[in-house]
Amino acid sequence: MATIHVDVVSAEGEIFSGEATMVFAPAQLGDIGIAPRHAPLLTTLRPGELRVQLPSGEEQHVYVSGGALEIQPHLVTVLADTAIRAKDLDEAAALQAKQRAEDALANRTDAIEVAEAQAELLRAVAQLKAIGRLRKQK
Repeated sequence: MATIHVDVVSAEGEIFSGEATMVFAPAQLGDIGIAPRHAPLLTTLRPGELRVQLPSGEEQHVYVSGGALEIQPHLVTVLADTAIRAKDLDEAAALQAKQRAEDALANRTDAIEVAEAQAELLRAVAQLKAIGRLRKQK
């Protein structure tokens, strides 16, 4: 079975490094599936769930808040702004962040605050989706 090496790192440190049979990433223009010998590509990431399928059949789930993705035929490198293993996400904190963002959007003060609230809302919703998918698998 062909594999591809995957490195997921953030400012906090290395989150994952190992072989995979498939990687699914939240690219800026939509989700992307990466198989071994994928064509080279460089793109940005949006907040969402990164899934790494291991040769054993197990999947690793990582929430990324954004960053960059580099694909080479035998190597995938994810440079995430923030990366957290999905099992380590705090649902209560994500729900609070979502509520704060929705409140800020409802109060609409100025364009910069609205943009910040929209970004926070995207991150919170992406975290909640990752938590939901992880629950469904268990």
